[in-house]
Amino acid sequence: MHHNQIIRHLRRANDVARRAASMGRHPFGALLVAPDGETVLAEQGNIDTVKHAESTLARTAADNWPAEYLARCTLVTTFEPCAMCTGTLYWANIGRVVYGASEEALLALTGNHEENPTLSLPCREVLARGQKNIEVIGPVPELEAEMLEPHQGFWASR
Repeated sequence: MHHNQIIRHLRRANDVARRAASMGRHPFGALLVAPDGETVLAEQGNIDTVKHAESTLARTAADNWPAEYLARCTLVTTFEPCAMCTGTLYWANIGRVVYGASEEALLALTGNHEENPTLSLPCREVLARGQKNIEVIGPVPELEAEMLEPHQGFWASR
């Protein structure tokens, strides 16, 4: 996936995050991108504390596309996937993950919020324990401020 595609997809995922926030949900968004690096197959915002955007999207993907196809797809997400979401994309056989901002950036913004008690467990560390070669791209420093923007004021108001 080329850098300009990554930027474009992360911005679209952030639009999905804004839509989730407009529905009262946590402002996270994710996309499933086809092997061509262009076609968005599905998009998903956060639903609740257990149904994160990434894990929900990975489950939907596993229900709709064969594992061999998903191995060539990319899950693009606004923030580094948590351990649950990383495990779900691993089992769904999605071959690449791209994220905009790190878990550390989210923790700095949210603090230890009861609705978002982040895990200090990088997705690369989770994937390193597996048996699949899943590529990880992220964070993307030039977009971190954009990824954080939908969260500004959100957590303080909850």
